[in-house]
Amino acid sequence: MTAVQEYPPERDVSRELPRVGVFVCNCGINIGSVVNVTEVADFAAELAGVVHTEEFLFTCSQDNIIKIKERISEHKLNRVVVASCTPRTHAPLFQSSMKEAGLNPYLYEHANIREQSSWVHREFPKEATEKAKDLVRMAVAKVRLLKPVQPTFIDVNPKVLVVGGGIAGMTAALSLAEQGFHSVLVEKSRDLGGMANELCYSYDGGDLPRFLNGLKADVKANELIEVMLKSQVQNVAGYLGNYKTKIIRNDESTSEIEHGGVIIATGANPVVPTEYLYGENPSVITQVQLEQRMYYQGLGDANTIVMINCVGSRNRKDLIAVGSAVLNL
Repeated sequence: MTAVQEYPPERDVSRELPRVGVFVCNCGINIGSVVNVTEVADFAAELAGVVHTEEFLFTCSQDNIIKIKERISEHKLNRVVVASCTPRTHAPLFQSSMKEAGLNPYLYEHANIREQSSWVHREFPKEATEKAKDLVRMAVAKVRLLKPVQPTFIDVNPKVLVVGGGIAGMTAALSLAEQGFHSVLVEKSRDLGGMANELCYSYDGGDLPRFLNGLKADVKANELIEVMLKSQVQNVAGYLGNYKTKIIRNDESTSEIEHGGVIIATGANPVVPTEYLYGENPSVITQVQLEQRMYYQGLGDANTIVMINCVGSRNRKDLIAVGSAVLNL
């Protein structure tokens, strides 16, 4: 019961000099309580190429959308700049109004004077107003150089390459399979599971090996998932939606996969500490090793356990390392 909206023929503006319309939104207290919107609109009116400026209380309201279309016709605008809040939610609305007025929607530029000005500089209204002017000035300079863009459509290969056979990669492949998509799961080691093979408990105390074995079985049994073990990505070529990836195996043989999407789930490796006698004294073990000992053999006659957190992560030489060590006494 849906209907495709019809638009008027697109106006050819290729031989016209830029005629920019700038519409500045007050947005109630969101912008207007900090930024001097009138001052910004007056500033925009003096910029090269701008033939019309206007201030709205709520630019995205239906009444003002109609006014923007009317101004495009009245002033023969061929470029539009809207200074308001985030383009993420509102830019498509303004571009649609341009299409309805016969303009290419890509002759549009957005200046985010809410998130990038009023919200982050609430205590400095004068400076926020100056920054809003700068944002509008840059938007006008850019929109003057824009050219019409015509969207094109290409066929997309529905097969997906999933790089990494840990829990994230396997879950992604199974999710794709449930939606009917074929995937190729590439894992560099000889087994699926990744780092989870070294772990024993989930965060809520669940049996991780049992869960992991079930996940592996589901992946291997699914006809829509092709598993390539002891394999790595060697080269990627192609373009959006149509890629050709060369996979190399441990035996140096190669194969090529054609696919349209990629999921990177390569995971990470735990830090191996060098502090606190790790590797020198058998009583010093990592957190992963502690977990394995608790799961398979218990802690024996250990009387005292000292947990040293964030090993290596507070040192100047290695600010991003994260690890832990356990000392058995």
